[in-house]
Amino acid sequence: MAAVSGIAYLGEDISLTVSSTTGRPDLPSPGRSPDRPTQASNVSPLAAVVQSVTTKVAIIGINAVTGIITARALQPEGRGELAAMILWPIFLASALTLGVPSALTFQLKRNPERQSQLLGAALLLAILTSVVGMLLGIVFISSWIPQYPVKVILFARIFLLINTTVASLLLTGRAALESIGDFSASNKILLWPPILTLIGLIGLLVTHAMTPYSAAIAYVPVGIAPVGWMLGRLWKVFRPTLLSLRESSRLLFSYGIRSYGIDLCGTMAVYVDQALVVRLLAPGMMGTYVVALSLSRMLNAFHASVVMVLFPRAVSRSPREVIEMTSRAARMSTVLTTVIGTAVGLVGPQVLVLLYGAEYRSATTVLRILVVEVVCSGATLVLAQAFMALGRPGVVTALQIIGLALTVPLMLVLVPRLGIVGAGLALLLSTIIRLGFVLVSFPLFLRMEVPRLLPKAEDLSFLLSAVARRLKQPIRAGFVASEALER
Repeated sequence: MAAVSGIAYLGEDISLTVSSTTGRPDLPSPGRSPDRPTQASNVSPLAAVVQSVTTKVAIIGINAVTGIITARALQPEGRGELAAMILWPIFLASALTLGVPSALTFQLKRNPERQSQLLGAALLLAILTSVVGMLLGIVFISSWIPQYPVKVILFARIFLLINTTVASLLLTGRAALESIGDFSASNKILLWPPILTLIGLIGLLVTHAMTPYSAAIAYVPVGIAPVGWMLGRLWKVFRPTLLSLRESSRLLFSYGIRSYGIDLCGTMAVYVDQALVVRLLAPGMMGTYVVALSLSRMLNAFHASVVMVLFPRAVSRSPREVIEMTSRAARMSTVLTTVIGTAVGLVGPQVLVLLYGAEYRSATTVLRILVVEVVCSGATLVLAQAFMALGRPGVVTALQIIGLALTVPLMLVLVPRLGIVGAGLALLLSTIIRLGFVLVSFPLFLRMEVPRLLPKAEDLSFLLSAVARRLKQPIRAGFVASEALER
């Protein structure tokens, strides 16, 4: 997902929007004088990654607590009903981006003189696409989950009306903030919804008012306050306007439509399994699957944090630099995810019982399958950034669509036969095919060798030297300050 929507916050899953900035420190933003650089000028790639990883780790911890609370309080059936109600706003908002978030950050760097017009057009498009999502959801939800109680379907429709536009605006707004290197604001927007959700769930638990419906209320409206704060920040920096709407929309769609397949594939990779499991299985099985999925998806933080910084930094660099950056990022993030994923797979049964309860022990097998899928999908996500940064989003779009197109038929065949294990296998097979397609496309379309995924000795040296440079910065700043005081 070059701009993988992920985005917004849903249940215990983390989805992240990735934008496309070069990260050049000399690019002033609207409303600022040229001698007043944006935050990007003071944030190194390593610092941005560390900040993003720290945020994701915090979110993982909060999500773990909220997951434990809902799983234990609601049991598998109630947890499945909760998932059925809160799934749709972020799923439809992410599926209907039309590639606008990734196109916005790409065009903001290519056309800095049009930043106000581009952001105004992007926000309007986000609102319009969210309306389409609401209409589709309201019409089709009842026929998609007929096995659920009428009250669950009613609340699912209400939450669609409340949260779809919020989710769409968050995707677009975070892309704009990341385009100027304001990863701090973007991370705050990611962090506040789970914090507010946790507060709401604790309140329900203490007052013994926890039901699937009250729990859903703790999840859904929490994005409203962050989106209000985000829009205020965007107004100060960009001064969005609808002037030259047609031309700005043309620029966004010229890149967005070509990258939309990647956005859509990323969204489907995150949510299509849940959408199909909620359709094919009973609420209890859905609740068990969501717990396993949530635990495995915690590993996404490493790849997502790297991509959040890699794409913006890679835009406008030479092809050789882009490939080198992408290869190193893929190797380092994949090794880290593999090590931690192996540990999760080994202690998975004990973790499931300890944290969520004995009722979820049956999720052990699918958890291990999903951990392997996370490692492969993360590597695919990082490698795809090379094509996005080099202006070839259509290549990855075509290849990912072919791979992801296998997910739906595989799910339809395997889930009825194998249950939630079949869902995990369908995701894993599709992801392996997508990873193969991305690797093969390097020599086919970029005329470059396939990036090496096995770790190299110089990767560790690069990491250590980057950390050392980062640690020296406060010391150097202290020397400068002391000299200034002496003078």
